[in-house]
Amino acid sequence: MNCFVGFDTSNYTTSAAICDDSGRVRANLKSPLPVAKGNRGLRQSDALFAHTKNLPELCDMLAAVLKEENLTPIAVGCSAKPRDVEGSYMPCFLAGIVAAHSFAAARGLPVFDFSHQDGHIMAAYYSSGAEIEGDFAAFHVSGGTTELLYVRQNAIGFSPELIGGTNDLNAGQAVDRVGVMMDMRFPAGPELDRTALEYSGKVPKPAVSVDGLYCNLSGLENIAAREWHDTRDKGLVSALTLDFVARTITRMTYNLRKEYPGIPVIYAGGVMSSIYIKEKLKGENVFFAEPRFSADNAAGVSLLCRRRFGEGSDGK
Repeated sequence: MNCFVGFDTSNYTTSAAICDDSGRVRANLKSPLPVAKGNRGLRQSDALFAHTKNLPELCDMLAAVLKEENLTPIAVGCSAKPRDVEGSYMPCFLAGIVAAHSFAAARGLPVFDFSHQDGHIMAAYYSSGAEIEGDFAAFHVSGGTTELLYVRQNAIGFSPELIGGTNDLNAGQAVDRVGVMMDMRFPAGPELDRTALEYSGKVPKPAVSVDGLYCNLSGLENIAAREWHDTRDKGLVSALTLDFVARTITRMTYNLRKEYPGIPVIYAGGVMSSIYIKEKLKGENVFFAEPRFSADNAAGVSLLCRRRFGEGSDGK
């Protein structure tokens, strides 16, 4: 069966994926970038080097899946930039571009470039089960992005327009900073989520800062730091942090629906893999990616590659 291969090299994870000709994801391979305990991320040069170390093993795994499942690649896609806007650039994506072009050149295949953000939206759209024919709204909430997008669908992918988001700190940055403060490893989201779910006490609810479709999250770090200093209770501080993020997004969603009544909403990005946050946001006409498709991945890129190839483009 024919298939489409995707590569994504974000600042957190080296990813490769395969979707078949019918649009089913057959492999979603990931290798996290190592971050020393106590650190809150990686410099771009270190991330690029880590991807270079991860990619050979990931490509070997990719080849094994292709052989085992008798799949034949016919096009390759990669995340070439963070967002689909002029000037959007991060060096870490160069590793995925090189891997995609090397993989494709050896087989004489076309290569298609996409944005990391569009890959997130596509992965969420695919795994959420949303069957949306028209426009929709998407929250892309991660360590590097907290944005609210109006998404128009087209034959080859999406055309997202920024209509809201954070004015300062990204939600994932706040989560990671609070987690590292409590001696959790970076990225701290999964451990913070588990700790919050285990907490059964009362959760403080400081006021959130939302103005229309925009929010401010920088105050969360200070609030959590004070609570940690006073209580040394990981469960309480974890729940406070995720509850603050959830209430912020809930308020933004409410304001969104006032401007765009009835619009479907998809929640994407690593922060949205939080079970704690998801439980707070459940509602009518809202859709969540499965956790493995919500965090950084190349599955959305492979799916976008399939859609682009179907339109007959020759690639780059």
